[in-house]
Amino acid sequence: MGPNIMVPELGHFALIVAFSLSLALFVLPALGAHYGNQLLMHTGRSLSAGLFVFVCIAFICLSYAFANDDFSVKYVASNSNTMLPYYYKLCAVWGGHEGSLLLWVLMLAGWTFAVAIFSKSLPLDMQARVLSILGFVAIGFLSFMLLTSNPFDRILPIPPQDGGDLNPALQDFGFIIHPPMLYMGYVGFSVVFAFAIAALLTGRLDSAWARWSRPWATMAWGFLTVGKALGSWWAYYELGWGGWWAWDPVENASFMPWIVGTALIHSLAVTEKRSLFKNWTILLAIFTFSLSLLGTFIVRSGLLTSVHAFASDPERGIFILGFLLVVVGGSLTLFAFRAPVVKSEIGFGWLSRETLLVGNNIILCITMLTVLLGTLYPMIADAMGWGKISVGPPYFNFFFVPLMGLLCLIMAFGPFANWKRTSPQQLLHLLWKPWVLSLVVAAIFPWLYGDEYKFSAAIAVFIASWIALALVADFIHRLRNADSFVSGAKKLSLSYYAMVIAHLGIAVAVIGVSLTSIYSIERDVRMQEHQTVNVLNYEFTMQSLQKVKGPNYIADEALISVIQDGEHIADMKPQKRRYYARGSVMTEVALDVTLFRDLYVAMGEPIDEKAWAMRVHIRPFVRWIWLGALMMAFGACLAVMDKRYRKHPVKIEQKQTPVASPKIVVHEKVVAHE
Repeated sequence: MGPNIMVPELGHFALIVAFSLSLALFVLPALGAHYGNQLLMHTGRSLSAGLFVFVCIAFICLSYAFANDDFSVKYVASNSNTMLPYYYKLCAVWGGHEGSLLLWVLMLAGWTFAVAIFSKSLPLDMQARVLSILGFVAIGFLSFMLLTSNPFDRILPIPPQDGGDLNPALQDFGFIIHPPMLYMGYVGFSVVFAFAIAALLTGRLDSAWARWSRPWATMAWGFLTVGKALGSWWAYYELGWGGWWAWDPVENASFMPWIVGTALIHSLAVTEKRSLFKNWTILLAIFTFSLSLLGTFIVRSGLLTSVHAFASDPERGIFILGFLLVVVGGSLTLFAFRAPVVKSEIGFGWLSRETLLVGNNIILCITMLTVLLGTLYPMIADAMGWGKISVGPPYFNFFFVPLMGLLCLIMAFGPFANWKRTSPQQLLHLLWKPWVLSLVVAAIFPWLYGDEYKFSAAIAVFIASWIALALVADFIHRLRNADSFVSGAKKLSLSYYAMVIAHLGIAVAVIGVSLTSIYSIERDVRMQEHQTVNVLNYEFTMQSLQKVKGPNYIADEALISVIQDGEHIADMKPQKRRYYARGSVMTEVALDVTLFRDLYVAMGEPIDEKAWAMRVHIRPFVRWIWLGALMMAFGACLAVMDKRYRKHPVKIEQKQTPVASPKIVVHEKVVAHE
């Protein structure tokens, strides 16, 4: 045994120290805030730094064990192999339950440390309470890891020689970047949750807490958006079935926090700007983080078998369920006691930005509830002995598509609407041109694009054009009094540009989702050497079939040339891989990509010695799905960079003059404890 034998023990010890620091972080700043003791409140920052450092040490120790093939560590032996390439050995750290949980805790410690660093302008007692709540969340996950999911457990005295292997489906570049991005979003909402609970504890339910929370919520939402897009892209090319979304329960588990998080970032805008919807925004913050915990429970409870799921131990599920009940139950109990003190009179007209944002929130929450029901009901029915029930894409699409279509139609009105009250004549004057142009584009597009006129394509193009052209019209309207285009554009805030880019991203994603679903072509064909298959105006010819060796697999590889209108455009090399360690067989698809279409070839099974079953897809506009998601995330980045969030927030007045009838009056009065 060499000198590195104690590295796993060092990692285990670092986790124990991190747990102790999280206990101190939960208790000491909270006591300081309660008793007004500045010394105790100041401990939050140093304890946050210590928590982050020791979780980093644990993570580095586990990474070291993987890099050096230390198969005496049970988790390493189960998820790595001597033949595994080094870059997959490092990302195999989060390839199973215990390591992915450690990655989760690392992200949580990182977010906590970021709050300690970047929230120095907060009142000290508010910062202390926020860090204390994040410490409580860390206690839950670190105790879960130490008691049920220790990644440093040993196999002694005789460890395996070569180890198991990382799941072949995870041996891909997508696995290197998808989980960290997804977890950054998942865990980032814990910060907004902490701000919401701290606001309830202090009674500071004015617009200031919303301004403090907005950049954190927007950043978490941006990471989650990128994480979801990467997961969709990865599933599209790695699993070999040609789809990008399957309404898998684990996909839904991370989609639900994204839906409610979208409602949250819009509701925070109303709370900050108009000091409205404070109770509703608090609830959204609680439910967004609760849905993140619910997603963790679904993935790790053993209730499902999925390519995405990790654990199969029900005891772990019970632990997370208990923690979820504590968080949700405690939060809602505190909300029930604090909410009645929030009263005021702030009015807004039936046609106003506030009303549109209420509609946005209602539609998003209804959408989330339909997804939640379709995801949980089969599990509940199975647990109650009611039989196996399958809820598939037809159910989800039946509700999701019309609700999202309605939301997109409403979205175009948002930038034009004023706070408090908007004139219908003003909206009509500004929006009739985008409306007419969108109808024209929608009517012409299916006629130009395909042989058969598709009304569903016309509807999708109309919705996307309506969003985009309305944004263009709003931009031109805002520059109407500027001396020049450049000077006018400079006066617009980063938050405005962030909104424009994010909403354009939604229009681009609508095009991608709709047109790839409507116009995609799929063919299952038999191919052998020198045989040509025609799909649309493409000729696919298998030129050769050969065996190739990879670092830890052997594969059958076909060379397929593609000709379009007499011109050679691509050589594609799909593979069928067999991995040495487990004997697993995986499909490696071949892609030829442009902005407007994907050619997609996947090998099926051998028919005889010379022929293979092949699946050929032509997927138009599929790249627009992920391009739209990246635009949304870029919009979130711009919003966070807005200089308003680097200034100390100023509370708006507690009372505002109600607008003229007709109006909606929200009765709220903030009882603030300074």
